[in-house]
Amino acid sequence: MPFISFEGIDGAGKSSHINWMADWLREQGCVVVTTREPGGTPLGERLRELLLHQAMVADTELLLMFAARAEHLAQVIRPALSRDEWVLSDRFTDASYAYQCGGRGIEPARLSILEQWVQQGLQPDLTLVFDVTPTLARERLRAGDAPDRFEQEQQAFFERVRAVYLTRADAEPQRMRVVDSSQSLAVIREQLRRIVQPVVDKAK
Repeated sequence: MPFISFEGIDGAGKSSHINWMADWLREQGCVVVTTREPGGTPLGERLRELLLHQAMVADTELLLMFAARAEHLAQVIRPALSRDEWVLSDRFTDASYAYQCGGRGIEPARLSILEQWVQQGLQPDLTLVFDVTPTLARERLRAGDAPDRFEQEQQAFFERVRAVYLTRADAEPQRMRVVDSSQSLAVIREQLRRIVQPVVDKAK
């Protein structure tokens, strides 16, 4: 069954669409697992707390992200796919390229080694990139909870993160679809239906 990841800078609004899409897919008879990164497992959630709130150097951040991902793949993603269930994940490895390479400046070749080791070729079938300007994203974040370590970064950081997402989407247009997240919920969700419906039809 399909594996779909939801990506975008903090404040892009991607998380609000996952539960909606899961419900929409279930209405069409799909069995769906929703999850998130970092996190998704008991160990992953503990690592998430460290990653979001504990200061650390960029290399440590990257290694902890992939430690959580290895557990996530072993305990949640691969088992669900083997049961012919849909997997919707709030972030996956595109986020590591965007945040740790684009934002932190780690060489992509170094991340690629971890990607090959941990994922063994597994990639999402579809990645939805919710795109919004860092200025609008920051305005949305102000209305939420206290910002975590990533949300506190400066606008230049998010400009770099966004640029990597868009560059990767340009390079992989079949897998990665960009959604203008500055639009209304109704418009965005209609666009999501149009993107995902062919995947549903193919999976039946």
